[in-house]
Amino acid sequence: MERSLDYQGRWRNRTVAFRVSEEEAKLLNDCVSLSGLSKQDYIIRRLLHREVVVQGNPRVYKALRNQMEEIRGELKRLEQCSEASEEFLYTLQLVAETMSGLKGENE
Repeated sequence: MERSLDYQGRWRNRTVAFRVSEEEAKLLNDCVSLSGLSKQDYIIRRLLHREVVVQGNPRVYKALRNQMEEIRGELKRLEQCSEASEEFLYTLQLVAETMSGLKGENE
């Protein structure tokens, strides 16, 4: 195993693992892609109640575009059956907040 230092010069040699449902895994992956961070850094920041600040870059913009396309498809589906999952509403809120923050960054 390759040893690596974190941004504060500490060795990251401990492994932490946990199980999640398919829905939780998708939501976690969506949040990670919208943050622009690695999954490891995102989880650590969230677990330690540290702020996740999104820095606009091509990867984040692509994730936003992809999420907006999924949201568009989900809204079309909801128009027919009028039900929204908690995960979908959370992702929608996260995308809106991220886009609002990026908009403010560019102004």
